[in-house]
Amino acid sequence: MLSAEIIAIGSELLTPDKTDTNSLWLTEKLNDIGIDVKLKTIVGDDGDRLEETVRDAMRRSDIVITTGGLGPTEDDITRQFTASAVGRELVYHDDIEQHLRERFRAWGREMPEINKRQAFVMDGSEILPNPNGSAVGMYLEIDGKMLAILPGPPRENQPMFLEHVFPKFQAVSGDVFVRRRLLKVSGKGESAVDEIAAPIYTAYPDVQTSILFNKSEVEIHVAAQASDPETSQATADKLAEELAAALGNAVFSTHGESMEEVVGKRLAKLGQTVAVAESCTGGLIGQRLTEVPGSSAYFMEGAITYSNAAKMRTLGVPAEILETHGAVSAECAEAMAVGMREYASTDHAISVTGIAGPDGGSEEKPVGTVFIGYAGPKGVKSVRLVLPGDRYLIRWRSSQAALDYLRRQLSEPPA
Repeated sequence: MLSAEIIAIGSELLTPDKTDTNSLWLTEKLNDIGIDVKLKTIVGDDGDRLEETVRDAMRRSDIVITTGGLGPTEDDITRQFTASAVGRELVYHDDIEQHLRERFRAWGREMPEINKRQAFVMDGSEILPNPNGSAVGMYLEIDGKMLAILPGPPRENQPMFLEHVFPKFQAVSGDVFVRRRLLKVSGKGESAVDEIAAPIYTAYPDVQTSILFNKSEVEIHVAAQASDPETSQATADKLAEELAAALGNAVFSTHGESMEEVVGKRLAKLGQTVAVAESCTGGLIGQRLTEVPGSSAYFMEGAITYSNAAKMRTLGVPAEILETHGAVSAECAEAMAVGMREYASTDHAISVTGIAGPDGGSEEKPVGTVFIGYAGPKGVKSVRLVLPGDRYLIRWRSSQAALDYLRRQLSEPPA
């Protein structure tokens, strides 16, 4: 199996404000043809470190891909220091300069002289055209190693990679096809899932299975490899089906769908509607449901009743419930759901009330205490949870738990 490294270039990628999404996308494409990505590196605008990184990558990997640093400014250093790393000179191409000038004129501007830097290309490299930007890419083979130098913006590097680079890698990767499945699990921790799943997936030594916790759900990633796409897909499907059967209703998605997509599809299939009443989540559940295209068919409305007065006025929560049990209680959550269902005339209603923190908790009801209410064909019910995390995570996990609670009402037969 061929090995690959990806080097993302740019100091902005080392800040909290910018994420390297190119490496994730490229890894998926490479894995699909059986190329194993061994290392991903982010290098700031430091020429010496970049040169060292490229030189080391070319020594230990079959394929090296760089992204970014091909612009016209002083901090765009990829051309110069990558060329130095592989012992090549940069050659100026008048035709590239002319093409750039024509593009700028088409945009109604004259090309700044600084853009002439983008006409320098490594000697002996194949020039990769860029119809979506000003920076051309480069492709070079040296001593049996393959080097692809791509621009940073995804709208530029993805088409360039697919059209000009991917076919070259595919031609040398052999008959290797990787097919994937992604299962999502709710209501179980990572170790509990693995305890059930491990005896199953370890019986498939040629399938790579990974289990990880992602904010409010456990993901099971299955990647099957074979010499033809049909076999790899069949193997991935078989393992996914066995895992889903063993984990039962805790599996809410077998093809990577989000919780809101799964709930929406179920409601649409049943021809039923839902409304939501939210307190601590502040509209997050409604937002998630309405992010799904076609949600107007089943999502009727939502109410953010943050204060006690709003709960009484909008949802008809009795004052005595709030006085006796408090806003964060099973009784309040159930009354919110009943009031929301009656107000919206929907088949189902869910509600959330809780303490997201960082303040407001007590010994009886610590921060993270959340009550989820339901009113619908299954009757009126509620569940109490104590969720870990900061304010953001508690709110997100509350929305996930509420949607999952609704999902379970939709998937179980009426009592």
